[in-house]
Amino acid sequence: MPGKIHRYLADDHRRLEGLLRRATARPDAIDASAYAEFRGGLLKHLATEEKILLPAAQKARGGKPLPVAARLRLDHGALAALLVPTPTASIIAAIRAVLNAHNPLEEDPDGLYEQCEELAGAEAHQILDALRNAPEVRVVRHNDGLNVIEATRRALAKAGYDLEV
Repeated sequence: MPGKIHRYLADDHRRLEGLLRRATARPDAIDASAYAEFRGGLLKHLATEEKILLPAAQKARGGKPLPVAARLRLDHGALAALLVPTPTASIIAAIRAVLNAHNPLEEDPDGLYEQCEELAGAEAHQILDALRNAPEVRVVRHNDGLNVIEATRRALAKAGYDLEV
């Protein structure tokens, strides 16, 4: 049975999926308000994993990162890059493709969340409190410059994704 950290972060995945569905409910337009909420929420979720969860696991392992950490960080970089430009159908499709590959690495049995839960032991409550109390992430305006799209493509390729943006 998943522990509290696992449930908290998996529930946040579901919340974010709902926001993305809401943002893309109309086939002819993206709901800017719902997408903005999704974007800020995903950036905060990524930040909590990068700044709280992965470092706590590494500390519990005597300074050695989890084997899956490098893979997750590449995905996090790709997702963050995809959130920079104004969303388009291809950007949304790429976000979904990365999340569909990424979330199971965290949620599945023996995934990141389960491993972190086991490593946390008695400190699980402290980690959960830190996740819950993490500050909002400052979200800047979209940037649609050519260098941004090229950087997004590089981040996707570095993470192993061959997706059109």
